Amino acid sequence: MNAKPPLSIRLAKPRGFCAGVDRAVLIVERALQLYGAPVYVRHEIVHNQRVVDRLRERGAIFVDELDLVPDDRPVVFSAHGVPKSVPAAAEKRALNWLDATCPLVSKVHIETERHFAAGRHVLLIGHAGHPEVIGTMGQVPEGAITLIETQADALSVTPPEGELAYATQTTLSVADTADIIASLQTRFPDIHTPHKDDICYATTNRQTSVQQLAAQVEHVLVIGAPNSSNSQRLVEVARQAGCPHATLIGGAEDIDWDGLNGVQNIGLTAGASAPEELTREVIEAFDARFEIAVIEMDGLAENVHFKLPRALRTDAAEG
Repeated sequence: MNAKPPLSIRLAKPRGFCAGVDRAVLIVERALQLYGAPVYVRHEIVHNQRVVDRLRERGAIFVDELDLVPDDRPVVFSAHGVPKSVPAAAEKRALNWLDATCPLVSKVHIETERHFAAGRHVLLIGHAGHPEVIGTMGQVPEGAITLIETQADALSVTPPEGELAYATQTTLSVADTADIIASLQTRFPDIHTPHKDDICYATTNRQTSVQQLAAQVEHVLVIGAPNSSNSQRLVEVARQAGCPHATLIGGAEDIDWDGLNGVQNIGLTAGASAPEELTREVIEAFDARFEIAVIEMDGLAENVHFKLPRALRTDAAEG
């Protein structure tokens, strides 16, 4: 019997679920416990099929819009945030709605509203069509925000006369966004900045860890969904850090084994909406084919925790 070839697997730290994703998933689970099935969820609660499928098995029903939600059932808004028109429509119908928007996304919403109230036009750095961007732009009247997607946009945008401010999507590339911000500040020296960076701690930490990982391996695998912005950014960051062979996979079933022939050092990380079980399954798939040594990198321990909505807390002291 042929011996399995040796393979070193380096695990990024931190990786996987962030506090905002943990909170959003727990909101749906707790709502199912409290109200019984079905509980409706507007859009994917987070961008991961495994998470969505598990919640669907427990009685969650995912819909695109509120008009598919019956009057007598609760509905949860996804972690990415929603335009103001969505809770307003829910209130008009007297729906029992629960907001799973990540608190760090809500921070951007609040900043945007404050800039608008102060008469400033907002330049929002983000990706068109992403639910988070749609939600943020929907906090203020149409025309109050201009979307900046690229460096070229930053260099060519012609905003209205008057004061300006910028905000960003929370899941962007830290380095790319810094370049865009620098261009905006060069062109508009008086532009108002966020009190604290809008890119969230989890995005920053995972990008930092994958940069370190990419310098030590021949190939990086990023576990995450194709529509997950933070996961896509991890692939880009790994390539920019000097590992051209960086690939996004949904799970073990997506691994291109032929493409890994001769590889002896693999790096493995996961986006902020990918559960740890997917990482374990990928390691098990490698273990079936290689003699593996798993090395977890040193990295930051994340201890962030966000409170549940008051209606779902089972104890007055619970957060």
